[in-house]
Amino acid sequence: MTMPFYVAPEQLIKDKADYARKGIGRGRSVIVLQYADGIAFVAENPSRALHKISEIYDRIAFAAVGKYNEFENLRQAGVRFADMRGFAYDRSDVTSRSLANAYAQTLGNVFTEAPKPYEVEIVVAEVGSEASDDQLYRLTFDGSVADEHGFVAMGGSADAISAALADHWNDDLNLPAAVRLAVKELSKNSASAGEPNGESRILTAEELEVAVLDRNRPRRKFKRIVGNQLTELLSP
Repeated sequence: MTMPFYVAPEQLIKDKADYARKGIGRGRSVIVLQYADGIAFVAENPSRALHKISEIYDRIAFAAVGKYNEFENLRQAGVRFADMRGFAYDRSDVTSRSLANAYAQTLGNVFTEAPKPYEVEIVVAEVGSEASDDQLYRLTFDGSVADEHGFVAMGGSADAISAALADHWNDDLNLPAAVRLAVKELSKNSASAGEPNGESRILTAEELEVAVLDRNRPRRKFKRIVGNQLTELLSP
């Protein structure tokens, strides 16, 4: 009779965490940052069909890095959660905090019970009537939740981007300045940056996915910025 293969729980958890981090680290980065009139989302994403940034509800949006099929499942679940809560109670009862708690439970259960953890990292953002009411929640693959302020960077170059944003970000930035700051840091730290002459490439509008939660818009605050509008926004 053969003995069953045994792995210590501590080693199993460590292996799962390392596996998830490697998967997330291979992804192109996403930046979420507050600006004077709302929250901006900027991602390196040349695909026009597969979105890393999406609307969840009236004042709430979602950004993610990692495996598309996994974070798309989470996005769809979040939309259903928000719709059901808004229908059963009131639209104002749908908050980013309740959505982040639901995501944390799902990610935590998958991490501890499933053979393979989700290779995802997500941000749930809610824009308020004032800048002080804005909320950013960052969720990692194991269900951990962090209440962030100002900006969040996710993906392969997150640490370097966060360090640069800490030096240059402030809450008085207007939208063009906020987007150009995010694009500058994404370009410097892009996974494919670094040309033979040593200069980092500049990401163009065709390689970016940009959206905002604009507190000055009527009920639905989410808006994608595409085409000529994005090109003009990137122009100095």
